[in-house]
Amino acid sequence: MSPSLLHPIPGAAARAFLASGKRHLLVTGGKGAGKSTLLAAVLPLLGAGDGPDILTFARRGEGVYLRTARGACTPIGVFDPSLPGPDTRMRPLPDGFAPGIAALDAAPAGAWVTVDEIGYLETGCTPYRAALEAAFDRCRVAAAVRKADLPFLRALLARPDVFVLDLDRPHDPGCVVMASGLGVRFGPGGKLLADFQSRPMLGRALDATDRLFSPNRRVVVTRSEDAAAFCRKEGFPVLLHALPNRSDTIRLGLEALGDPEGCLFCPADQPLLTAETVQALLFCATHDPDAVWRPAHDGQPGAPVFFPRCLLPRLKTLAPGQGGRSVLKDALCPVRLLDCPDGRELADVDTPADLAALEAAAQT
Repeated sequence: MSPSLLHPIPGAAARAFLASGKRHLLVTGGKGAGKSTLLAAVLPLLGAGDGPDILTFARRGEGVYLRTARGACTPIGVFDPSLPGPDTRMRPLPDGFAPGIAALDAAPAGAWVTVDEIGYLETGCTPYRAALEAAFDRCRVAAAVRKADLPFLRALLARPDVFVLDLDRPHDPGCVVMASGLGVRFGPGGKLLADFQSRPMLGRALDATDRLFSPNRRVVVTRSEDAAAFCRKEGFPVLLHALPNRSDTIRLGLEALGDPEGCLFCPADQPLLTAETVQALLFCATHDPDAVWRPAHDGQPGAPVFFPRCLLPRLKTLAPGQGGRSVLKDALCPVRLLDCPDGRELADVDTPADLAALEAAAQT
């Protein structure tokens, strides 16, 4: 399972949702996956308030309760040891949903409604289900959804206007850190190991992708022996080569990764690129796996670029001198953009003056 979904960054989740253009945000996963924690952190970033309008919580061995933002708290399930378990030993109490139904019905059109969570007890109360469906049609809904194979929950997650963050979904993308440029314009010593805020610039690319990919799904491809030695010291997989073309770097990187579910090509010379932006691209690719995804500032696309699995065979067979742009020109799949509010993240370094100017800008 991809670590990108096990260590979600709230800002990445919010930005991916906004990039999707969807109306509703649903966070799903099994018990203990972190649905409620992530939802609570994302809500303020979407302007949806700092807490749920409807909260359900359990008291072990006693029951499940529903609480609304107005403070009403009623039991919606009572513990029954005669029922099969361990997760379904709650006998539904449909009358307890009345405050939740009233809260959903009172929500104005277009407003955010937040629910934590929707699970199997909720599916057993027809009036509450109807109120939820009406809220999805009238409002914007952010909710945690329990992972269960139930028709109502499947229908919610399958709505075309819903962006789903599935914290249990296996997704195994790859990452190639592109570090094969000679850096001629930078001068002696090259730029890869040039210091940027007390960290080699290449090290900042490693940091931006840390814990977001499976260990065997990211690699640095470089022609620099010093850069390769640095990667080995950092414990980062590296492929040292002496081939001349950008197409060689792309092909060698993909060959080293095996058969990933798409691949992010990350430049080694964007020292202000953040893990949040990288993970937001991965969230976008998980939700829309047949598109190319790239960050953009003021509508201008930049790097890194995520290529879907369907384009990887073409990238492996690029002609000498070609790069990913040649594939993008006639790709049949859409190219989608993730907004990057801080354009400095997408700025690259070619000269010592570039490095100094970007470091100075980062301190303001």
